[in-house]
Amino acid sequence: MPQPEKYLSVSDYLAAEEQSSVKQEYHNGLLVDMAGGSIDHNRIAGNMYFELRSRLQDSCTVFNSDQKVYLDAVNHFVYPDVSVVCGELVSQNQAILNPVLIVEVLSEGTSAYDRGAKFRKYRTLPAFQEYLLIDQDQPVVDALFRESKDYWRMQTIIGLDREVPVHSLGIRIPMQAIYRGLDSLMEPQIPFDL
Repeated sequence: MPQPEKYLSVSDYLAAEEQSSVKQEYHNGLLVDMAGGSIDHNRIAGNMYFELRSRLQDSCTVFNSDQKVYLDAVNHFVYPDVSVVCGELVSQNQAILNPVLIVEVLSEGTSAYDRGAKFRKYRTLPAFQEYLLIDQDQPVVDALFRESKDYWRMQTIIGLDREVPVHSLGIRIPMQAIYRGLDSLMEPQIPFDL
């Protein structure tokens, strides 16, 4: 017989997280284990962190995947691959509340969640303006940008010879820089698997 799921309060989660060697997200009382990323996943996330940090200097704060974000509207603590806060940092329980940009590196296991439910949850953040979804197997980036309160525009960038416009920050990042150090990239598959 399956065991009933154990629900934790936010304070219990935060206390347990301080002692844990395993990173877990908090989804309204339930703990969700974070899978370790592949070498390519971590390399892409590291490249994005570096490119954003070097372009933004001190105008914004760039965070890696160790920084959690709190989604108050759905009572979730999540760990994006990269996040950026511009202006005053707003935080609660060591989690940021006001990222402008969030970057996720897609894997076969997380792609549907990152594109769907996770994006809908991120959209509850008032400061959130842009979402970059980076395919780890082929040079394809989906850039979603908030045009207005309820309207998002998407641009798909395909190929290593292109640049990714980051509208919320007024910068462009070459695809070559995002995929630097990856030797096993596939040619973009058109139509590629969404």
